[in-house]
Amino acid sequence: MTQREQAAIAFDELHTRHAAALNQQAYLLTGRPWLARRAVERGFRLAWQRWPEVAVDPDPAGWVRAAVYEYALTPWHRLCPGLRTGRGLRNASAAGPSDRALPAALLSLPAPYRRVLLLHDVVGVALHETAAEIEASVPATAARLAHARERLAELLPGLGLDGRPPVRQGEILRARITALPDATPTAPLTAEDVRSGSERSARRTTRAAFGGTGLFVLVTLVMMALPAPSTPPERHRATAAHTRTAPARHRGADARDHRDTARDRKAAREQRNAARDRRNAAREEGNAAVRKRIRQARLAPELR
Repeated sequence: MTQREQAAIAFDELHTRHAAALNQQAYLLTGRPWLARRAVERGFRLAWQRWPEVAVDPDPAGWVRAAVYEYALTPWHRLCPGLRTGRGLRNASAAGPSDRALPAALLSLPAPYRRVLLLHDVVGVALHETAAEIEASVPATAARLAHARERLAELLPGLGLDGRPPVRQGEILRARITALPDATPTAPLTAEDVRSGSERSARRTTRAAFGGTGLFVLVTLVMMALPAPSTPPERHRATAAHTRTAPARHRGADARDHRDTARDRKAAREQRNAARDRRNAAREEGNAAVRKRIRQARLAPELR
């Protein structure tokens, strides 16, 4: 028998032993049968994806239960009309401690109180372990548990919780809640279906990750292959466009810079003109001196 087959057998045993109870607990948390079924399916799928971690956990069932509870009580379910947690009856006390009134009274409690009550009084998790699972302090967890019991005693006087010690209150609630009929219309998926669905989900996630990475690389290569935008050759057009788009607070400084540049160009042009005039004057003076010497030579007696 391969290691994968051994892991599948261990997972199937865990699913068979705890899936139905978790489905009922998730229903008591949410009040929505199909949302409870989805939470249980998601919890076991996550457990199969992380089976090496779950297999060595001291309490694999507790690992799966925490995942189921977290998904069932996710706040974003309130944003979707089909995923909202079912609300309890407005007048649960009038119905008496029946199979309908007790789930309604549980759903009327705040979600953190429902979770603490189910973990401690129904599942039988110790108080300090319950505090660790919900990531709260032990005094805060005890206060939530006491408040949940007091609220149920007010809503359902027929339970007989008033005046009882806390241990007896927990026993009564455990007996009454565990005796409730299974209200979920459909049974949870089989372990084989959960495993196959988890593997398909993992493959889709892997393909999506590789596809996103490939698309990013392709876009990067295309952007690198495209030529860089050419700058306009006319400097005055770029200057005019910059002047039109520049903020108002910078236009005065740009205008001053433009005037200074024009003044510098004018001064340089005047200097070039003056130098040209001096060269022309020097050339004229040299030509005049040459002509003068020629005339003098013509008039010299020894050359006649």
